[in-house]
Amino acid sequence: MALTLATEVVTLHTRHPFIIARGGKSEYRVVWVRLTDGDGIEGWGEADPSSYYGETADTVLEKLALLEPHLPADPFELEAAEARFAAAVPGNGAARSALSAALHDLVGKRLGQPLWRLWGLDPATAPLSSFTIGIDTPERMKAKVLEAAAYPVLKVKLGTDRDEEILRTIRDATDKPIRVDANAGWTVERAIAMLPVLTDFGVEFLEQPLPPQDLEGLATLRRQSPLPIIVDESCIVATDIPRVASAADGINIKLAKCGSLREALRMIAAARAHGMRVMVGCMVESSLGITAAAHFTPLVDAADLDGAALTIDDPFVGATIERGRIALPSAPGLGVTRR
Repeated sequence: MALTLATEVVTLHTRHPFIIARGGKSEYRVVWVRLTDGDGIEGWGEADPSSYYGETADTVLEKLALLEPHLPADPFELEAAEARFAAAVPGNGAARSALSAALHDLVGKRLGQPLWRLWGLDPATAPLSSFTIGIDTPERMKAKVLEAAAYPVLKVKLGTDRDEEILRTIRDATDKPIRVDANAGWTVERAIAMLPVLTDFGVEFLEQPLPPQDLEGLATLRRQSPLPIIVDESCIVATDIPRVASAADGINIKLAKCGSLREALRMIAAARAHGMRVMVGCMVESSLGITAAAHFTPLVDAADLDGAALTIDDPFVGATIERGRIALPSAPGLGVTRR
């Protein structure tokens, strides 16, 4: 039963320019992918490209055209299809993850069950999601804290020359738990100097403090850190986990970098085998992209799935945040609809 592929570029706008240590912007182009089977059932996915990993909406469209001949005749051939996608396009995780999500959505719809149920998961065990406060002026950061009133945990972007001021601004505005992400913006010396500061401000854990390849520096930092160290950019796929396990306490999984839902499940299993914590994160995405990742959140310890909440024009409805906790759809497949 041949599958047909359709794509559409969707432009998302954030409420505020979303700024991290590497820069930022307020407009994001993502790609909506639809796979239709011979019975007219559609599976949906979203590619959320990041320039950090060399992807744009345009490269996604190019790679999807290369991947189209490798679509399975039977959408249930998930493992084989994803292996073919990875062989044909080794990089470009966002493009491949969109097809992965669309195939899983299609399978769930064919079976009449939500994805989390097909995986045997309990949605009630999904963790709280943090809300990210991007780098900004003190006044705007205070306003962002107020806008995040529904979220019980905040994630604060650092990696600047005024990180102490940023933390003080956030802590003066709220007593909520804080997590910190430096987006590879520190040196080892700077990170070590920041450890007592992070502790004083009650930070829960520290994400990606150093450049991705500096695992030796990361191991040095970890030996001195009273806080758990989570890696994001240092860990792309499951085969990265053995080499980062001695340098970090946990990993952050993102579909746009690992390339597929099945790879995300492999990453969870590999991390657990190494005694590591597991977090799931996101790019700036619509609810379609967020929901694909949300379906495996019952398997993780922490979540940062606020990408859609940062936007003002999300065209989809899917997983939601209720009192800070991720609520998964009960409709078949991903359970996402147009707004």
